[in-house]
Amino acid sequence: MATRMEVAQLESRMSPADYRKLRSLFLDSSGAARPLSRAEFVSGALSSVGRGSAEHYDLLFDSVLLGRQRCGLLLDIDAVKEEGVIDWPALCSFLLLQLSEKAQNSQPSNAPCWESPRTLASPHRDPIQKVVFVQSWGQYLSVSRGGTVALRGGEDMSLLHTLSLQNSTVRHKDLWVTAVALLHNLDKVAVSFTSKEVCLYEMSSNPDFICKLKIQGLKFTPWCLDYWADPSLPDQAVLTIGDIGGQVSALCFTSVQISLFESRRARPDADSAADVILWDELLRGRHRCCYIVSHQAHRPAWVRRVCYIGSLGALLSCCTSPNSSLVVAWKGSDSSGLRVTTCYTKGGVWDMDHHRQLNLIATAGVDHQVLLWNPYMTSKPVGVLSGHDGPVTAVCFMQNKQQLLSFSNDKVLCLWDVSSQQCLNRLTGVFPQTPEDARTLLFPHEERQLLLISLHSQLVLLQASAERKTSGHQSPVTCVLYNSLFRQIVSGDSSSSVICWLPDTGQRVKQLSRCHGNAAISTMALDGTRARLFTAGADGEVKVWDFSGCCLHRMNAGQGRHVRITQVLPLQRSVLVMGWQRGVSVFRLHSFTQSAVEPSEWRGGVQHVGEVLCAAFRPPQTLVTGSRDGDIIVWNSNTEKVLRKLQIKTEQNEGEDERVATTGLLFIPGRESASAAGGADLMSCEASGAVRFWSTVHARVLGQFTAHSSGLGSTVMTVSPCGKYLVTADEEGTVKTWDVQNFCLNPHEKVAKELPELVRTSRPHLHRVTHLEACLHGDRLLLLSASLDGSVALSYLPGEIIGYFGQESWNLERTGPVYLQRDSEEDQREQCGATSERQ
Repeated sequence: MATRMEVAQLESRMSPADYRKLRSLFLDSSGAARPLSRAEFVSGALSSVGRGSAEHYDLLFDSVLLGRQRCGLLLDIDAVKEEGVIDWPALCSFLLLQLSEKAQNSQPSNAPCWESPRTLASPHRDPIQKVVFVQSWGQYLSVSRGGTVALRGGEDMSLLHTLSLQNSTVRHKDLWVTAVALLHNLDKVAVSFTSKEVCLYEMSSNPDFICKLKIQGLKFTPWCLDYWADPSLPDQAVLTIGDIGGQVSALCFTSVQISLFESRRARPDADSAADVILWDELLRGRHRCCYIVSHQAHRPAWVRRVCYIGSLGALLSCCTSPNSSLVVAWKGSDSSGLRVTTCYTKGGVWDMDHHRQLNLIATAGVDHQVLLWNPYMTSKPVGVLSGHDGPVTAVCFMQNKQQLLSFSNDKVLCLWDVSSQQCLNRLTGVFPQTPEDARTLLFPHEERQLLLISLHSQLVLLQASAERKTSGHQSPVTCVLYNSLFRQIVSGDSSSSVICWLPDTGQRVKQLSRCHGNAAISTMALDGTRARLFTAGADGEVKVWDFSGCCLHRMNAGQGRHVRITQVLPLQRSVLVMGWQRGVSVFRLHSFTQSAVEPSEWRGGVQHVGEVLCAAFRPPQTLVTGSRDGDIIVWNSNTEKVLRKLQIKTEQNEGEDERVATTGLLFIPGRESASAAGGADLMSCEASGAVRFWSTVHARVLGQFTAHSSGLGSTVMTVSPCGKYLVTADEEGTVKTWDVQNFCLNPHEKVAKELPELVRTSRPHLHRVTHLEACLHGDRLLLLSASLDGSVALSYLPGEIIGYFGQESWNLERTGPVYLQRDSEEDQREQCGATSERQ
């Protein structure tokens, strides 16, 4: 059978003269354009071009035909093949699309590939208020709310020194740091306290911070600080203060190389060596080398973030009040007043940042959005980045790139391309647990390609990988499938991208970006024809795609709500969607006559007590569903009526069995005869790491064993097409292969608890394995595994790893074992093929 790669190689070998010969096929004797049937195209191309084979042109015809049908509503590829014709414009359009995709896919991604997050040892016991890189020391400095200062080595991030800030104004137990700013050109650190003062500490070669200056008498408690120094005029600098009264003040210094304030007007602190600067004196202009520009930016909200943009001559500030979410105050050339413009958002702003080259402001929205603003036109945002499912609490530009980082309170980190407003990378499920109201701050160090994230008192390091993926997933991969029709691998990720790969070489064929906007893809499925792909998004929609990249239908599973979809199961006359409710959401195929499809009523009603998480189907009409409370129900898929319930009968001396969520269900291929005799024909896996073998005829469990430790979280599984191998995986990235060919074939009274033969254990991934798929590709039995670490691995089953898609290439024809033995190849192929068709 010709592969898509072979057809692509044929296209690349064809010359302009060959294409002119193809063009002539689409002209009749009078020179008028005409369409061609399959037979006419294949025979004409073979005779006129002379390159390739009939299989090559047959597959090319199918590809062009599917491209023409992509805006139609046909779900039956066989009907398309029988009735379709193609013309010259359709062939040209397909070839141009292929060239465009090849050019796009050949461009390396600029998104970093982060290594596993590492939580650093921390002396902090309360929220971290600031992390900065001290260039002169080559070290990182972090300060917490309680005044603890930690210094870390610049190379290995090891903890070098810890000290406590001293402030004679308040007792140490009452000390509360609200904000920190590094005065990088003065070797000083400005720290604000709840005592309504800002202290300036000297940073000498001996890292024992000594307070030299105190600015006291502020009207409100300062809540945020920012420092800016003019690189072209070293004497000019601005220290900006935002307080809990909604006021923003800028201390504008004019001779910082000599002195920040006039020493003759400074008052010594009786209890320390620090000089005291009174706020009222600054307001009255008593210090000629410093003047204050201030305004009531927000009322009555606390100022969450301030900064001074020297290129604009403007003060930026934000708050969580919708009426004054973002304020831009334009400063004059002297100490005169400010010209103020205000941006309005629905829920207020937690954080903001400014990109110097793009001159864009990004705001972190309480309404789950990141907004981009032009500071000169603040009536409405110039960009909206939607993809977070929780309030966005932090944003930070990558100043050397056109990229933006954002973090939401549900611990999801997104990396955005600003120009395309596309999510390049999305990390979720990898950050440590923190209190619900924990403050999160982002501190990228672009020169060293690392990102520090403060989560309450914890500090997490993300380091860019030395070996970057140039064409793979840049986000956690949530699902991977094998398409036997196109002989391709299909993988989807949490940044809403779908990538198609060639298993023979690892080469990327196609990528669909933003399939659900910025909503993560939670799961995928193929219909019976393998010509349609279903993707489920965190936006509550299931979309139906053809493999030319056109969205044919949008299934409104969540009824307008963002819901967690765990499985999509296409049947012969309907599509089932489940995951967030106790019932099954069903879409009848006769409803697929419009682009938008609404769910129908499931005739069997609600039978589960917990949410339905998974399902499996065995033709002609056996359906099983599993729920969060551990119940498994067997249905007749035609009548949608309950046949029986599968429940665990505990032995008397064992006590009550815990009800654990059923996370996966699989019918065992080739077990029809065993099922009729009462043997196990169904497998279930649970959140506890247990695997159970059921007889759906006798409605009882025949065998069970613990595949993975219960402390490793939910287990995922797959079974080989012939039913010989069961593969399970856990949250540590460990994959186990079991030989279950003869496990629980016969009914027996007691539940078998011995382990099946463990054939192989490997750890192809660094983080949780999200999905497994076993497939028969040609004469090789393969295993696909997807992970939160962003990788998709291809392995021989039950053998070694072949490689990782997007990170390396290989030639499957030259390596690895052949699964089918030559002496019985036809018999085994027939058996496996028949099993695959039934599934």
